[in-house]
Amino acid sequence: MSDILSKPSTAFEGSRRLASGPLIEVALAVKTAVEKGSSNSFLVFDDATGRVVDLDLRGTKVDIIKRLSRHPRTVAGRCAADRTMSSEHGKEDASESRGRGRPKLGVVAREVTLLPRQWEWLATQPGGASAALRRLVDEAKRNGIPQQQRRAAQEAAYRFMLAIAGDLPGYEEATRALFADDCPKLERCIAHWPKDIRTHALGLAFGSTDRPTRK
Repeated sequence: MSDILSKPSTAFEGSRRLASGPLIEVALAVKTAVEKGSSNSFLVFDDATGRVVDLDLRGTKVDIIKRLSRHPRTVAGRCAADRTMSSEHGKEDASESRGRGRPKLGVVAREVTLLPRQWEWLATQPGGASAALRRLVDEAKRNGIPQQQRRAAQEAAYRFMLAIAGDLPGYEEATRALFADDCPKLERCIAHWPKDIRTHALGLAFGSTDRPTRK
């Protein structure tokens, strides 16, 4: 199964969670519900981003699979080509910048502009300026990952709430609580929302779609 077909997704029929799982299974669950004559509106969400997934459910299961797979493959192909070009360009840069006697460590030389006092500080660090800069970059990447993950979770929850709960009471206050990372307040703000919407919003924001919510 391709990555796009197995992408974790959730479908809502009105305010009720209809199905959660790989995108293809969720799409077929929606198709079945529509064919049974449901008059409710359906929204399918990408669980990683909270974005609404636009589905074309016409035809057979094979037709749906082909449509779901076609566009992502095209995008992936472009990305792969871009990565190949970037990789080749990087190799050229590396070969051009690596002078005689420079060890082949995968290090690429680029210009860095700093203030004199910053160069003076770097010069006092163990291993010299280059080693210090590499350590600073690695440390920033490590420390930034949790913050990036929290921000991504908040954005996913926000997109979901905007799409399905934008007209519900307490929405504005709920979004403020979400971005303040205040789970108890968020729970209070959405306490009167439909249970499945509450559960999914909290799951996207704080990492568990099965956590109990206050009524």
